[in-house]
Amino acid sequence: MTPELKERIDNLVKQNKILVFMKGTKLMPQCGFSNNVVQILNTLGVPFETVNVLDDYEIRQGIKEYSNWPTIPQVYINGEFVGGSDVLIEEYQKGELQQKVEVALAS
Repeated sequence: MTPELKERIDNLVKQNKILVFMKGTKLMPQCGFSNNVVQILNTLGVPFETVNVLDDYEIRQGIKEYSNWPTIPQVYINGEFVGGSDVLIEEYQKGELQQKVEVALAS
């Protein structure tokens, strides 16, 4: 990964309390896993931003290296990598995701 790409991703992650790297947009997710993440965050009623990896090949490849996580979507809360769709579903069901989101939005 180039230093420029790392800096681009760093800036995106730092500038947004809740950020999802996904296929498609929050209004039109283009894969089931990305849709799951959007639905969970919408259910929580929290503001979040998305990056459509289908629009940017560099980010699509770079984000996997950045997080050391092979799949998309990838969710970042308060600058920290949380995981993908399965992790989000699990944390949501346990009530852990709600706590992370509340802490992030309060800070």
